[in-house]
Amino acid sequence: MKRNRSSLILTLILSIGMIIALPDAALAQGAGEIGQVESFIRNIIKVIASLAGLIATGFFVVGGFGYITSSGNPENLDKAKRTLLYSAIGLAITIAAFVLSNIVTGIASNAFGGQ
Repeated sequence: MKRNRSSLILTLILSIGMIIALPDAALAQGAGEIGQVESFIRNIIKVIASLAGLIATGFFVVGGFGYITSSGNPENLDKAKRTLLYSAIGLAITIAAFVLSNIVTGIASNAFGGQ
């Protein structure tokens, strides 16, 4: 029952987050931008980073909920702490990858005569 509730909460967070995060990257582009690989790759990176951020947020909620409802049980408390730690590490890796990809695309754009 507890696991089903956590899965339901995570699914709801991801569903709501996808509704908020994806429309920006899913908007149709103008006819002049269809062939630009750079904008396509940036949109893909934005979508992947948004989804990874939403998943990490969902795991923060699940870990926090587990931490609060552990009732002093050391096993549940350790499990919740690990969930929070791993979601923080995953979020940090996602942010670092997003920043690094923006730096690399900026350098590549300048090197190959982009705008």
